[in-house]
Amino acid sequence: MTARLKEKYTKEVIPEMRKEFGYKNNMAVPAITKVVVNAGLGNILRDSKDDFEKISEDMTNILGQKPVITKARKAIAGFKIREGMPVGLTAILRGAKMYEFLDRLINIALPQVRDFRGLNKKAFDRNGNFNIGIKEHLIFSEVNRDTIKNIIGFEINIATTAKTDEEACKLLKLLGFPIADKIE
Repeated sequence: MTARLKEKYTKEVIPEMRKEFGYKNNMAVPAITKVVVNAGLGNILRDSKDDFEKISEDMTNILGQKPVITKARKAIAGFKIREGMPVGLTAILRGAKMYEFLDRLINIALPQVRDFRGLNKKAFDRNGNFNIGIKEHLIFSEVNRDTIKNIIGFEINIATTAKTDEEACKLLKLLGFPIADKIE
């Protein structure tokens, strides 16, 4: 069974993109290759090992796969960080898990953000990749709100094969991303 977003991509997005940008074949149409989700944990790690396990479990429920622990590359005395100390979690999503996560992000999580007026169009990185910052992981329905001790934020990077930001923006808008043309 294919993901709903993948079906939408093949049936609606590819023909529309070919018509608008004049691609010769379906393989030339930009696609989403991967989604990278990062969570910096900062002070949470110093407090308790149980909190770290709970956040890892929540992230596993949200993403559908277990995140990898990222460790500090060098010591920074001002932040009380030693080399090799865990500082965050990261996961790279591809294929069906990626499309399922993006579908839940677009249709369930983003509408729950307070005062949401759309994603900023300036979040493209000139290479066709899109970055989203989420302040609270509570917007995802997979999180059990009764057991939350710490609220964490995510950084979500959506990597595409688009050569320009215009192509990537059109791709994401056709997939259903609520990208605002102008954010006040």
